Amino acid sequence: MERRLEGKRVLITRPKERAEELCFLLEDEGAEVMSLPMLELRPPEDPRPLAAAAESIQRYRWVVFASPSAVEALMEALREAGTVDRLSHVRIAVVGPRTARTVEGYGLKVTAEPAEATGLGLFAAIRDALHPEDEVLLPAGEEGRRELELALREQGVRVTRVTAYRSTPAPLSPEAQEALGQMPPDVVLFASPRTAEVFLEATGAEGLGAAKVVAIGPTTASVLARLGIGVAAVAERPTPEGLVDATVRAVHG
Repeated sequence: MERRLEGKRVLITRPKERAEELCFLLEDEGAEVMSLPMLELRPPEDPRPLAAAAESIQRYRWVVFASPSAVEALMEALREAGTVDRLSHVRIAVVGPRTARTVEGYGLKVTAEPAEATGLGLFAAIRDALHPEDEVLLPAGEEGRRELELALREQGVRVTRVTAYRSTPAPLSPEAQEALGQMPPDVVLFASPRTAEVFLEATGAEGLGAAKVVAIGPTTASVLARLGIGVAAVAERPTPEGLVDATVRAVHG
């Protein structure tokens, strides 16, 4: 089998909880994978809003997830509240196939998943199914984007947004800085705008060296462009497979 990334050093910057599958796929293609998590995922500083939403989950017509981490956080809150079974009566919408797989891994059914894996793409997919005064639960990252929430509110539905998790910058050790200089990557992957911002704050543009930059989607690519970083390829789908294909394009394009 052709190993399309043979001998290429690829740097992954996403949190370790989200990197395992991507690492395996890159290694299968022959890449030497370097992992440098720039963010650490942590519980919300105030867990009470998430706990309250879990206790009254049956009141919501929809639960909308934009990330696997949001799914995992709500499921843990439901388990602690003893209300997991009530989620079966709520419609579930997701952004992205990995989020859908996470939902299905809990034995739950995904009602809506848009072809365009963005918040606004999801809104377009469920807009016609929404009714005035529907209650929608949106568990999200503390720093998550607000487009979906705003679009739902403009539709007239009642949105409860709760912090499901937060991401904090991971310390960049002197050893990691030294490794970047001694073994510069051929490709650097960014899977969120926040990760790109934290990486550049920690290393400056020189931390990229001559590496090709790959973005998980257009939003991350636009943030990189705003920061003055050229993007060699953008994943067509926000999945590990999509990132691998984009890495191949960046290397061979």
